[in-house]
Amino acid sequence: MKKIDLIKVKHEIKIGAECPDKIPNISDDCIFYEDGKPIGFFINNIEGKLKQFIDIAAKEFRSDNVPKSEMARGVSSEMMRKGIKNELSQYSTIIGSVPPKPHMRRPYPTISSVHNVPSAKTFIKAMLLACRESEELIKKILPEQFDLQQKIINENVPKEFRFGRLFTSSISNYNISAPLHRDAGNLEHCVNVIITRRKNATGGNLHVPDYDATMDSSNNSLLVYPAWRNIHGVTPIHETAPGGYRNSLIFYPLKAFKKFV
Repeated sequence: MKKIDLIKVKHEIKIGAECPDKIPNISDDCIFYEDGKPIGFFINNIEGKLKQFIDIAAKEFRSDNVPKSEMARGVSSEMMRKGIKNELSQYSTIIGSVPPKPHMRRPYPTISSVHNVPSAKTFIKAMLLACRESEELIKKILPEQFDLQQKIINENVPKEFRFGRLFTSSISNYNISAPLHRDAGNLEHCVNVIITRRKNATGGNLHVPDYDATMDSSNNSLLVYPAWRNIHGVTPIHETAPGGYRNSLIFYPLKAFKKFV
């Protein structure tokens, strides 16, 4: 894998801004370094068991077997006032652990209600198996990160709220492009895994303004990145043929469970 040094550049982009269309400038298998230390990696085309499990998970996610929440990302307030809808249908599903939500009178963490839906069992199992395969890739490519993240999880997350060895939760998104944000709810010094399925669509690439880096979210690509570290966004998604879509299947570690250890 090639080495890419991420060098910070000046910019005036703020959290909450819409992520513009960007042509990817990172599309080859590589390891990311900042200040001489590896912080993540990108694989253009996953293979083997990981791909097999993602094939199953992605198919189940798009089926009626898995409950979803309808979304309206990428629709401005002005568009909403005019009754203009996003050209693509959007939905999302969370599995694994859900943090406390005191504002909803639930001051304690739970497991996603999707786990109680019998028809979603195949999806959940495939995602757990894909999570384990992703963890093995991290262990192989970034062994120090694997050891550090496992230590952080063990110290901050009760066993019942762990998803795999390195994460707490998983979210699958369909056609969702995100404005610029930072995953402030994630455990620091940990990485996320983002696996993309894309068909008859362009865009949906992860853009990190701090480095002017745009990772190519090609079909079957995998990105391991510390989402707590920098602001980032997902570029607009465009159909190139009817029925086109961009799915992202993500594993991430939340810090909201520490006081329940």
